[in-house]
Amino acid sequence: MHIFVLGTGMIGTTVVTELAKYAGAEKVTAVDINQSSIDKCLAIAKSSRVFGKVAELATEKDIAEVLKGADIAIACLPHSLSVAAIKAAIASNCHLIDLVGSRFPEKMAMHQQAQQAGVLIVPGCGVAPGITNFLAAQGIELLDEAQEAVLACGGVPKYPDPPLGYQVVYRLESMLDLYTKPATIIQAGKIVELAPLSGLEEMSFPEPVGLCETVITDAHSTAFMLQGKVTNLVERTVRYPGHWNKMRVLSELGFLDDAQISIQDIAISPKSFAEKILAPKLSGHSIEDITVLKVEVSGMKQGIQKKHTWEMIDLYDHDRKITSMAKTTAIPAMLVAQWIADKKILETGVIPIENLIVRERFQPFLTELAHLGIEIGYKEEIFG
Repeated sequence: MHIFVLGTGMIGTTVVTELAKYAGAEKVTAVDINQSSIDKCLAIAKSSRVFGKVAELATEKDIAEVLKGADIAIACLPHSLSVAAIKAAIASNCHLIDLVGSRFPEKMAMHQQAQQAGVLIVPGCGVAPGITNFLAAQGIELLDEAQEAVLACGGVPKYPDPPLGYQVVYRLESMLDLYTKPATIIQAGKIVELAPLSGLEEMSFPEPVGLCETVITDAHSTAFMLQGKVTNLVERTVRYPGHWNKMRVLSELGFLDDAQISIQDIAISPKSFAEKILAPKLSGHSIEDITVLKVEVSGMKQGIQKKHTWEMIDLYDHDRKITSMAKTTAIPAMLVAQWIADKKILETGVIPIENLIVRERFQPFLTELAHLGIEIGYKEEIFG
């Protein structure tokens, strides 16, 4: 089984390193535009089965050329390349696990093409979207009538620095997209779009995190795939108190706008300008991070009101020397690739993880995540 990893940043390198431990991966090819990034990845992976390949990954044609001979690919690419990677994988008859969950209706429109090609495309397969999705789906499965699902997740610094109390744990471009795109939710059974940065609420987590604040962000595929199964569903992104109001001020002042403006005859978008200004303010003085996750699904079971809650507090991984966000994003994607290779997953088409890791697959997948260092607690509450 020949598995390709597209992109060798922090998350892509983690995927490659974990795949190198998997006996079913006879060959792993790490692909990036930069030789230095590949060299660093290979040095960390330390495996004779891992190879590097320098290639352009800017277009569908580029990616299709790279994927010749690939059985499975894992895309660790910018959001802007997600749809191109899916089209390239289908054209190359290659299964694809994609970390990006945005533009889901456009991806779902390729379902039949993927089936005809005999491949499985899994969009949004990380921590959020990813783990949160299948936890919510399983919670709904455990109820006769699911009334509300709340999916909350976020990466926060262990040692927050002012003024924003946040450090970038993935692409700054992707983070700002999260803050500026409308949020798709399920409200009273219907799919609804909310304005960015809506619904500020407090949420508490066990130590060392404590009190946080959340806003509603895009629920990606879950809003579409779980509609009709739950009355209300929202996804929330977690930050330390004060962060969201500061970002809202920047948004209201226009610093996160995409439309270009002219400054001394130089055209630039305020958002691109803000990225350059914010980047050094969001680097943090420590690389140690924490990923927090909480999924709550409530409703009725045999006439009794119940709530199912899954919670995770994951810290910087000192053994692997990687951030928690890299670990919790990379490992679910790597594990789905393993399950495809091992024929534990046989479906074809464009199928998000909430339709794959439920019912009989749910607990075995959680067990394997735990063996790989991602432990998720669970409790059931009964009311009345």
